[in-house]
Amino acid sequence: MKRFFTFVIFLLFLQIAKAVPGLPPAIMASKNRSDTTFVHAANPLPLTGYETITQRRLDSIRKDVPLDYNEYVQSYIDLYLQDRDEMAHVIGLSKYYFPIYEKAFHDAGIPPEIEYLSIVESKLDPNAVSRVGATGPWQFMTTTAKLYGLNMDGYVDERRDPVRASYAAAAYLKDAYEEFGDWLLAIASYNCGKSSIESAIAQAGGASDFWSIRQYLPAETRNYVPAYIAVAYVMNYYKRHNIVPQPCDFSLQIDTVMVDRYISLGSISNILNIDVRLLSLLNPAYRMQAINATVGNPRRLILPQTAREKYAALYDALNGTASAPAPLRVAYTAYHPAKQDQIPAYHTVKKGETLSGIADKYGIDLEDLKTWNHLHHNKAIPGQRLKLTASADEGANNYSLRHGHKHVG
Repeated sequence: MKRFFTFVIFLLFLQIAKAVPGLPPAIMASKNRSDTTFVHAANPLPLTGYETITQRRLDSIRKDVPLDYNEYVQSYIDLYLQDRDEMAHVIGLSKYYFPIYEKAFHDAGIPPEIEYLSIVESKLDPNAVSRVGATGPWQFMTTTAKLYGLNMDGYVDERRDPVRASYAAAAYLKDAYEEFGDWLLAIASYNCGKSSIESAIAQAGGASDFWSIRQYLPAETRNYVPAYIAVAYVMNYYKRHNIVPQPCDFSLQIDTVMVDRYISLGSISNILNIDVRLLSLLNPAYRMQAINATVGNPRRLILPQTAREKYAALYDALNGTASAPAPLRVAYTAYHPAKQDQIPAYHTVKKGETLSGIADKYGIDLEDLKTWNHLHHNKAIPGQRLKLTASADEGANNYSLRHGHKHVG
């Protein structure tokens, strides 16, 4: 009788456990194990009703990129849904930035849904800079940016240009897909680099999908793909979670003008009576609030759509004539105020500055900055005088060397 009673209690406990909502598959799978090894989505454990709905929704929006569902994805869905105001802001920004991404991705022949990756990277902020110096909406490091044709100097940082950076990101992802033959691996490589993916594949015995090599990847990359899938879910189903998009805080209607001479955004602001902060937001690649273009290297100027007579005033001011307004995509030619100073030879570190921030400010490579100043770390010391060019006076030694500072590698 006692055994029978014990057996009944066990059955009741089992039924209660099954009925508890929101119990992740990983908890049940790893209850008697010392690790939480990922359970492959191709062989999922039973899901609760809510999780089944989420999985079906992901299946319904899947196109070329696999949108696998598991406890890791669910944890990131929960995380993004917690900050509703931020997601509402991002959704509003996507109305402006996503058409730019989609054009670049279409031209490169890669899936448009990879545009969600920029939310994971920067939350669609063209001025975002990471702690290691990755910059722009697609968070390019200097070396990779140069490899994919992005220009950086004292006047421009094309990592911040949504158009140029999107084409560079598309080119990288296409290269990665051609190497690995899997979009999730291509996406993972965007975070950790292709060599890390190659190493993980080798450690996994040649496995060729993300979930099989996940445990061999850097910790950040293990969560990077689940975060991407979670963003794809939220961006498609935010209405089901009562998230109301915030309107984009700048005009979605824009005009593009190609210029081939030096142009100050401040002068354009005065002529068109447009807030210079808005011009800077629409043209984030220009460091000095000026476009240092030439006939051989014309550059793009983005303007909020405005009355045609204002463009006539701009054309007249730039060309010194009373001609009728030119088409919006012509190159304006005659405006040439005094240029700002070139990059100085030295920079004295101020409190709160970082080496990566200084390198970014002057459009130089972080590794070059460290080499010129014999640095083996990423710490900037207030009062330190840094060389900004290789040819700067060798007699003016680095602050840390003159004061006997020991570098920490």
